[in-house]
Amino acid sequence: MKFENTGMETIKIDLNRLDEVMYNHSMIRSGQWDYERVTYDHKFQIKEGIYYLRIQGYAFEGDVGNHDATIQLITPVLGKYYYPHGIEYGEDEHFPSHLVKKCEGIIANIKKDLIVFSE
Repeated sequence: MKFENTGMETIKIDLNRLDEVMYNHSMIRSGQWDYERVTYDHKFQIKEGIYYLRIQGYAFEGDVGNHDATIQLITPVLGKYYYPHGIEYGEDEHFPSHLVKKCEGIIANIKKDLIVFSE
């Protein structure tokens, strides 16, 4: 499920500042990066299953590996985890309304914090 029209895709921000804001909102990057992209996840374990809110971006300028990059964010997504296949984001997936609302709130709060530092 894509969270369209959140304004996240308009944000360009320094990677170190982005890491800090995402950490403050329990969005974990851990090993999910390469030299051109970053991915932040928030895991939800609820009675309906395991879900991930995922916010991704790519290096508009610089190098993620050197912690010297400006990141362009893209549209956030919500996916359901299926063992052993992975995460599905499809339109045919069911996402509980309480989870969608929680994710929308997290995205709005992240955007509010990021907009202060964005280019």
